[in-house]
Amino acid sequence: MSAARSNLEILPRGVQVALALGLVALLAFPFVGSDFYTQVVTRMMVMAIFAMSLDLIQGVTGLVSLGHAAFFGVAGYALAFMTPAGEPVSLWWTLPLAVLASALAALVIGFFVVRTHGIYFIMVTMAFAQMVYYLFFDNKALGGSDGLYINFRPSAEAFGWTPFDLDDKRTLYYFTAFCMLAVYAFLRRLLWSPFGRTLAGIRVNEHRMRAMGYGSFGYKLAAFTLAGALAGLAGFLWGVQTGFVNPELMGFHMSAHAIMMVILGGMGNFAGAIVGAFAFETLLSVFKDLPTVGAVRFGKHWQLWMGIFIVAVVWLAPRGLMGLADRMLGRGKDKA
Repeated sequence: MSAARSNLEILPRGVQVALALGLVALLAFPFVGSDFYTQVVTRMMVMAIFAMSLDLIQGVTGLVSLGHAAFFGVAGYALAFMTPAGEPVSLWWTLPLAVLASALAALVIGFFVVRTHGIYFIMVTMAFAQMVYYLFFDNKALGGSDGLYINFRPSAEAFGWTPFDLDDKRTLYYFTAFCMLAVYAFLRRLLWSPFGRTLAGIRVNEHRMRAMGYGSFGYKLAAFTLAGALAGLAGFLWGVQTGFVNPELMGFHMSAHAIMMVILGGMGNFAGAIVGAFAFETLLSVFKDLPTVGAVRFGKHWQLWMGIFIVAVVWLAPRGLMGLADRMLGRGKDKA
């Protein structure tokens, strides 16, 4: 295997089979699960899209952002602003506009932040995200700290015909699943394209790529903008499902959650971002529901248990859960 290929996502056949079985279970879940758990899994798929968007800049390009949630929240707010109080709005123009709003925000912020490197990039992305957070938090005209309600889910009606209804929980589930799979297929193809190979080269040795004639600034800005747009897609779907947005969607904690999902699944591996999102959300529920023993409320300290688990994964499986699956199922053979 060449050095160029070794930096890209390569899944052993055993892992491919496991992921295929997981996909079949995912598609069949609404027929066996309750409405409550159908909504829970829908949320997991939304977070999987969010994690994949971050993995594009963190795992592939090598840019660690602590402000990625800003673009997630911008799209949710865009949907809230575009939805009137008394009737649903069309899905077919609100979805592109919400994604475009996040892309434009990422383009403007990225123009400044991708000029920095290392710890400076991390701190500047967090600073910009906090600026966006407080813009909404302190401004009553933008909803303030209370946030905004989205009273109606977007309508899929076009020319008098409604192909599907997002008010139906099962339909929303499959629409979200379609978006998640489409994002994965797109990013998987992008990963193997000349653009994706250049991003991987920038992560490994940016100075060498610049010496070879590649404009690293333009490539990093394009990746940052695309990642912001995909985070916007996730934020739009979040608003559609929950019917509510608030500034916390743009906060540091949401960005940190996305980073933990990517680390948990395995950086630079979009399938790993999906697995990491599902694993993180599942563990979140498990740790929050831990029982109270005597005077100790274990569930109240879920962040402690999550932190210990993440540290254990980094220590025992530095390539994340997908790297662990690679060792167990792939055993270094039969690369696809």
